[in-house]
Amino acid sequence: MEQRLLNIGFGSTVVANRVVSIVSPNSAPMKRLKDEAKKNNRLIDATHGRRTRSIIVMDSNHVILSAIQADTISQRFTTLEESN
Repeated sequence: MEQRLLNIGFGSTVVANRVVSIVSPNSAPMKRLKDEAKKNNRLIDATHGRRTRSIIVMDSNHVILSAIQADTISQRFTTLEESN
């Protein structure tokens, strides 16, 4: 099975078929999710010092922070899936 990489910004990629959700970080539940992941050493910060604009949840329960808008990453994900 071919694994496709999803660009989440600034040279960072994730394996597309391992992504569970791509969400905006603005709501209180997403802030709790981020805090819980940090507490359990499951948080990966791929923002390169920029503001967090999306949260990516992986099937391994890892939470990845990205500085790219959730809509943009979702569009990239959809394009990647359609080309498959």
